[in-house]
Amino acid sequence: MTAPPIIDMRDVHVALGDESAPTQVLNGLDLQVTEGSFTAIIGPSGCGKTTILNLLADVVAPTSGTVLVEGEPPAKTSARAGYMLARDALLPWRSVRRNVELPLDIRGGVSAEHRRAVATELLARVGLAGYEERAVKQLSHGMRQRVSLARILAFDPDMLLMDEPFSALDAQTRMRAQEFFLEVWQRDRKTVLLVTHDISEAIFMADQILVFSARPATLLETFTVDFPRPRVLEDIRRTSEFTELYEAVWGLLKSDVSY
Repeated sequence: MTAPPIIDMRDVHVALGDESAPTQVLNGLDLQVTEGSFTAIIGPSGCGKTTILNLLADVVAPTSGTVLVEGEPPAKTSARAGYMLARDALLPWRSVRRNVELPLDIRGGVSAEHRRAVATELLARVGLAGYEERAVKQLSHGMRQRVSLARILAFDPDMLLMDEPFSALDAQTRMRAQEFFLEVWQRDRKTVLLVTHDISEAIFMADQILVFSARPATLLETFTVDFPRPRVLEDIRRTSEFTELYEAVWGLLKSDVSY
């Protein structure tokens, strides 16, 4: 028997803005995502990619249609979702360790000793053992994103919603951050939805790529990414399969991309 999808969206419409002249953002979206999968969402700027994440995090409500996460409305499940943005949003007055402890502080009922132990273990997992008492301002952008990832993992979410989390990094740091995130992800296999503008990033990281049209967003096509894991970006970039998939995705996007 096939397990039900962790994310199930049926005929979802979203209109935002002035009620007298609303902007149609999503137009009849159907989307199902299986537990433990890694899905990349790609489309033109402003098409509604982030709105999909906001629906799942209960930040935005659908105008019509059904959105279910683990069989329930997002209002009942948003606490099970971790949201990672391009900017890390770390608290500068807290140490690295205390930033990672923040979700446990908010949850309450967790002893200081347990918070410290969880933060220390997670910082080791993201390669930052020894940085626990550093100030945030002492870290590079890539290291700050790793702290942000550790903070989300402290929350122990069922799924990770990622909105261009590597876009603020330089090219070399971005590539290493992508590889590092996959190393961490492969241990736990959390369900991931990644919004990105980068076709190479989508191919390298995801199990499937959802390509959306310009606003109002409709799902144009779903591509399966068959490269075995673990992946090395420089290796798969040299293959004809990578080139063919890249060109297929770009072929759908280029008519809607303006500059």
